[in-house]
Amino acid sequence: MKADVIVIGGGPAGMFAAITAAKKGKKVLLFERNDRLGKKLLITGKGRCNVTNNCDIQEVLQNIPRNGRFLYSAMAAMPPASVMKFFEFNGCSLKTERGNRVFPVSDKSVSVLNCLCDAMRRAFVSVKNARVREIVTQDGVVTGVKTDYEYYQAPKVILATGGVSYPTTGSTGDGYEMVRALGHTIVPPEGSLVPLETAGRDCQDMQGLSLRNVAVKLVNEKNKVLFRDFGELLFTHFGISGPTVLSASAHLKGTCRLIIDLKPALEESKLDARILRDLEMYQNRSMENALTDLLPRSMIPIVLRRLDIDPSLQANSLTRQQRRALVELLKAFSVEITGKRPVAEAIITSGGVKVSEIDPKTMESKRIAGLYFAGEIIDCDAYTGGFNLQIAWATAYASGLAAAMP
Repeated sequence: MKADVIVIGGGPAGMFAAITAAKKGKKVLLFERNDRLGKKLLITGKGRCNVTNNCDIQEVLQNIPRNGRFLYSAMAAMPPASVMKFFEFNGCSLKTERGNRVFPVSDKSVSVLNCLCDAMRRAFVSVKNARVREIVTQDGVVTGVKTDYEYYQAPKVILATGGVSYPTTGSTGDGYEMVRALGHTIVPPEGSLVPLETAGRDCQDMQGLSLRNVAVKLVNEKNKVLFRDFGELLFTHFGISGPTVLSASAHLKGTCRLIIDLKPALEESKLDARILRDLEMYQNRSMENALTDLLPRSMIPIVLRRLDIDPSLQANSLTRQQRRALVELLKAFSVEITGKRPVAEAIITSGGVKVSEIDPKTMESKRIAGLYFAGEIIDCDAYTGGFNLQIAWATAYASGLAAAMP
């Protein structure tokens, strides 16, 4: 019932921390409450697993809006290039795609999981299928953990239980309760990288429509721009989703609107000229048919409704004022945000153990000696693009390395 290092949580951070400590010659015991390791890892990147982002440390930190500076030392020790080297060396071939996103060549997240499991076996990491209920301490020092039925002794414990997003994968907030009982501060968890709900029926009426190469900006009630992005978004039965929207959700505070530039490559004068050509080409058609080259068909009724233009109006009857309003709407299609979807639908959890209570170089608790943190349980989160898994690898490496020290 003894180990040198106990890791709680068999997700990417837990596995990577266990491998790191075991490769330093330590006897490592990893606890996972699920019947298999890496359940959440398997569904990341739509089942493809965006392992990391092929960029330098500064770019990684620029994509971490919450407590990025805290991660500098950890990122310097395990940057994306080192993460990629680890997976390649351990038999998981990688490729870099648009936006420097890194995926396994197989396009299957199971390749990443198998790589980690194989590396754990080679490092002689022991895996125990059990739920840890308590981290045991004495005089402010870790002595072991208790499961439902047994006590396991260890001088070092790495907590990598994740957040509260996707609870069906085992992320149910267990870790928060364990460290709160030890006196740590938990920043209230909420969904980050989460779809957004919208007012009215416009988005719902375009359900299933995906837009590519659009520019978005999130603005508050004072019209201050909180976030900008370029890429894809998706209209849904509750509002909006897609990569740009998920990243915008990390900045949502109070009353906000998402403003979509549907034609970012065209300035207003050129867009006006383009519309004029289409209207001349289809001058004898109705407006709902004259805009088919300009907009997706499911979007046309919503655009015309917002402009109070009769869909059956003949194209050559559109006034100059109406055409001007059309240009302005296409350059600034505004959607009122009413809130985030439930945290259970979030890709990542914002919140967790307060970073001021963690040593940024070792990920060790400043309150409990021998207790370390890795991954999503820490109050750090990033945009889409492999940056959140990069946080997991970097913090896991730092904690695993430190826990293996005397």
